[in-house]
Amino acid sequence: MRLILASTSPRRREILALLGVPFDVIPPEFDERISSHRSIEDEVIDFAVGKAESVANHYPDSIVIGSDTMIFLDGDKIGKPTDRADAARMLRLLSGKTHRIHTSVAILDDTGGPGLRMVERVSVDMLPYTEGETERYLDCNESLDKAGAYSIQGQGCNLIAAIQGDYLGAVGMPLRPVAEYLKSRRVAFDCDVDKIYNDKAFLNWRNFL
Repeated sequence: MRLILASTSPRRREILALLGVPFDVIPPEFDERISSHRSIEDEVIDFAVGKAESVANHYPDSIVIGSDTMIFLDGDKIGKPTDRADAARMLRLLSGKTHRIHTSVAILDDTGGPGLRMVERVSVDMLPYTEGETERYLDCNESLDKAGAYSIQGQGCNLIAAIQGDYLGAVGMPLRPVAEYLKSRRVAFDCDVDKIYNDKAFLNWRNFL
């Protein structure tokens, strides 16, 4: 039984690796185009499914995991910035406000399982930060490949007052539902997922106890 992560995200690779189960990483060929006409839940699920399908079509008899992250603020969906100016615009919108991170997981299972489609929601309270602080953060060069233009697991944690919800979901992929599905499909791993969530040793997790 081959397990594949359809992703270009180093963080998603690191999160799945916490289980200690062997898997391959194959970049998906999928174009994310945010629409103003669909709900954020439908959109992040469709993006995760699209990523997984683009890989699963070439690798039968595999379990393929896709995931996507998007931010919702004041009725608007926010994805990844196109450039530094767009990243600065996003950070200004988020400053001093509370937004929701929506992270989807789609598992396509060509080994006889039902698969999985779900969305994890995490609420994030941002500190009010100045224009100078925004520019200094942008100089860290960790904004352009992140939804909302900040990295909760990187220097972006200094812009955050608090989070409510699954930290790993905010970073890029909730681990519990993935682990539960793999266990249901008798994919063997020795990792104690409850211990991972209790220890909170992954990257900046302990900053948000």
